[in-house]
Amino acid sequence: MVGRECREFLEQGVISAARMRAVDGNAMALGVSSLQLMESAGKALADLVRSFRADPVLILCGKGNNGGDGMVAARHLQDLEVCVIYLEQGGRSPDCEHQLKALSSCPVDLVPVRCPEDVDALGTQLEDAGCIVDALLGTGSTGSPREPIRSLVEAAQSSSAVKVSADVPTPGFVPGHILAFHRPKVKGSLVADIGIPLEAEITVGPGDLTLLQRKDPGAHKGAGGEVLVVGGGPYQGAPYLAGLGALRAGADIVRIASPVFEPVPDLIYERLEGKRIGPRHLDTLKALAERADVVVMGNGLGDRSHGVMVELARCCRRAVVDADAIRRPLPRAEDTIYTPHAGEFARMTGVSPPGEPVPRAKAVRDAAQTGTILLKGKTDIISDGARVRFNRTGSPLMTVGGTGDVLAGVAAALFCHLPAFESACLAAYVNGRAGMAVEKAFGGGMLPTDLVDRIPLELFRRSEPT
Repeated sequence: MVGRECREFLEQGVISAARMRAVDGNAMALGVSSLQLMESAGKALADLVRSFRADPVLILCGKGNNGGDGMVAARHLQDLEVCVIYLEQGGRSPDCEHQLKALSSCPVDLVPVRCPEDVDALGTQLEDAGCIVDALLGTGSTGSPREPIRSLVEAAQSSSAVKVSADVPTPGFVPGHILAFHRPKVKGSLVADIGIPLEAEITVGPGDLTLLQRKDPGAHKGAGGEVLVVGGGPYQGAPYLAGLGALRAGADIVRIASPVFEPVPDLIYERLEGKRIGPRHLDTLKALAERADVVVMGNGLGDRSHGVMVELARCCRRAVVDADAIRRPLPRAEDTIYTPHAGEFARMTGVSPPGEPVPRAKAVRDAAQTGTILLKGKTDIISDGARVRFNRTGSPLMTVGGTGDVLAGVAAALFCHLPAFESACLAAYVNGRAGMAVEKAFGGGMLPTDLVDRIPLELFRRSEPT
């Protein structure tokens, strides 16, 4: 359960289209359907239009969910003189189609538009309108509007009616009022609360997977990213688990720089002479780091190679610092993700993290001044010093050694293409989901390699939470 005090971690201000898609997806996974969200948005839009006392009302509806919002508004305004002008050709979203069907049973004029000539025939309706509502294109649209939207916008813009845009204005349409749903998408918007649960914003969920871009069918070798894992010596398996995690999360090339060789043909082994990583390896490591998109360091390293990690990090564009590398002075790349458990967090900050979620989250946020922190625990906490997210996926079986190494590798693969904060959030979510799936399949006795094999199913199949 999310307490009221967690509202402190709500982000403020303008929200991007990508982030709004993620929040919508999370809300739906929490039990709030897209039709419920649309109903709330459309009702809020109708209330605003009614406040102007300006009819007839002309509502311009596109084929997506923004158009569906406009149709809901029309249904709530059916006691007024309302005309809905909607795009006829092309496929509508399922929810928009649903709303059009419902609207057909209301005393509302429905006028389909197929081409600019149809727009020309609307001249008097546009001129006589008291209020024109723009519900043509939503946050997912890009580029300039095509016909007949372009002609429809030009004609509407010449009217002296009160002009309102639903969520975002269609390019070329200059409204007097913009009503945003949940959060503003452009500055200067009014905002309507449409009932999105708090948890959909502050907790990582399946909606966040929409941030991932599918690999281009014409992609070349290496397009998935190149990851370098530096570790091993006292503990031999850890860097290889991190490397396998990176591969399973989509990296194309993973190199393991270590004094320890393990026969894993999927990984490229870069041999470091001796039993431990030391200053004599620094030049080699720097050369390897230059060609990598992300460097993972610390897995199985021990406590006698820290100075090398500090120096190496200074040469890295992006780094994931894990396990034995999490100690003072902190290794710091241009952009860094730290993945401590509670003990490592105390080691890096000098303060043990509080047990309660809210004070614990504040402690992570305060500490995240040199990079993004993913504090592992029953509930993971991720912060970049400004934003805070919680991750509730996971399994008690994940206390087995090696699961944190897999997590570091997953974060590194995502970090090849996504910002640090988003990479850490998704890595925590997917790693936890994989652990839940393994627990469901076996009941106990988890191997970290079990986790590895489940990662792509949870990351790329877009499955719903159990």
